[in-house]
Amino acid sequence: MAQRRVPTVTLPSGEAIPALGQGTWGMAEDPRRRDEEIATLRAGVDAGLTLIDTAEVYADGAAEELVRDALGDRREEIFLVSKVSSEHATVTGTADACARSLERLGTDRIDLYLLHQRGDAPLPETVEAFTGLMTQGLIRHWGVSNFDVPEVVELAGIPGGTAVETDQIPYNLTRRGIEWDLLPRCRAAGLPIMAYSPLERGRILDHPVLRRVADRHGGTPGQVGLAWLLCQEGVCAVTGASRPDHVRENRAAVELALTEEDLAELDRTFPAPSGPRPLELL
Repeated sequence: MAQRRVPTVTLPSGEAIPALGQGTWGMAEDPRRRDEEIATLRAGVDAGLTLIDTAEVYADGAAEELVRDALGDRREEIFLVSKVSSEHATVTGTADACARSLERLGTDRIDLYLLHQRGDAPLPETVEAFTGLMTQGLIRHWGVSNFDVPEVVELAGIPGGTAVETDQIPYNLTRRGIEWDLLPRCRAAGLPIMAYSPLERGRILDHPVLRRVADRHGGTPGQVGLAWLLCQEGVCAVTGASRPDHVRENRAAVELALTEEDLAELDRTFPAPSGPRPLELL
């Protein structure tokens, strides 16, 4: 039986991106794991997980170099996401950081460039820098990360701020606070959420309810957690993997079709918020 294609999420610009991608947070930190990490990224792309998420701060830039070494010859297959750190987010700082990331990544453009987190740099300067980088063709789209409702509202009022393409935030079964206000606001604006740490850094994998749902489908708790996110409108998930078989397990979440019974049980166990909550960062 043929595999289901990885579903997509549409950016405000109209471009469709994979709803399940590969994260590189934690990679390139141990040289002994380098060959396996390269094999993992390549196996993920082979399986259709062609969105790759990285950042200048991951392993002090070494994660971007790992992506280059793993996937440089497959650049045209990849939707590449990277991030500028908050301390570099001025007009000139963003441009300089982007140039360094491009060099480490071994590419001439970044498909989606994110502000990693709000810092002291004036937000209008960051937006101005992103606009300039797009004009130069060095980035194709830009977005933000770790923005809660007040920051999203502020961004919308900045000249050029409505060109934002995503907000990358932690979102999973145990972190559903965004469903009260941030997620509805983003959906109303047509702004997708990019969920990082979709399995709470592995901390939810031993939960008995996830295990019970997984057993009903012959799957794994991790696949259930990812499948739940794939059911959420306008949500793309990026998740890490440590081995090729692990990334293939993640990919198989696309095949796991949760039933109404499954979703109801997950809602009872991991309830939606009953009021506003501040964004929970990791």
